[in-house]
Amino acid sequence: MAYQAVFKRYEIKYLLTTEQKQRLLEAMASYMSLDKYGRTVIRNLYLDTPDYRLIRRSLEKPVYKEKLRLRSYRQVGGTDTVYVELKKKYKGVVYKRRLSLPEAEANAWMAGKTRHEESQIGREIQYVLGFYQGLAPRVYLSYEREAYFCRDGSDLRITFDDHILARQDHLSLQEPPGGTALLEDGMVLMEVKTAGGLPLWLTEVLARERICKTSFSKYGKAYTEMIYPKNKGDYQYV
Repeated sequence: MAYQAVFKRYEIKYLLTTEQKQRLLEAMASYMSLDKYGRTVIRNLYLDTPDYRLIRRSLEKPVYKEKLRLRSYRQVGGTDTVYVELKKKYKGVVYKRRLSLPEAEANAWMAGKTRHEESQIGREIQYVLGFYQGLAPRVYLSYEREAYFCRDGSDLRITFDDHILARQDHLSLQEPPGGTALLEDGMVLMEVKTAGGLPLWLTEVLARERICKTSFSKYGKAYTEMIYPKNKGDYQYV
């Protein structure tokens, strides 16, 4: 049986320098710990229509938007497990549905060769596959991540992503990372993930460092910098 999970939370993003990251880590040391995986490379395949309907819609900042992707935490073979993730955002709240499957099965499902509707999550993903015509992998996007959890048992998580790379060829999770850099040298993307509010110590350090939240989509950045300039005559941007 496929592993499945549901996440509901706020995801607040910040762009900061490596120096700001270091000072944040110093402030976090009394409250948070690096998770057991340490520094990992996350690999994603984003699915979209031939005219990039999902990401163009997302960039319009609607009340509701969704993305579909395949994700792995290492370079995989056909029998290794990957995650099929449906990520929805409604009124600022992120809802993520996730199933784990062998990579070959996940690819066959995304290509419309099989179906996985034995669970509610599977049915939701299947609906998206049927609703959007021509869904297929369009971008391979990878990054290096450090993830921290709160030692008091709360649901607060903080992640730092750098070396964010994107490309439109070699669209397979069996391929190694590589592509065009989406962040300037010395910059880091931080995401604060929580179902509730931010703790006082975190708001104080963010204010002290003058770190303000930002709107940053990795796939959106890949689209605006790599894809739209080549295709802007073919369809409306936003």
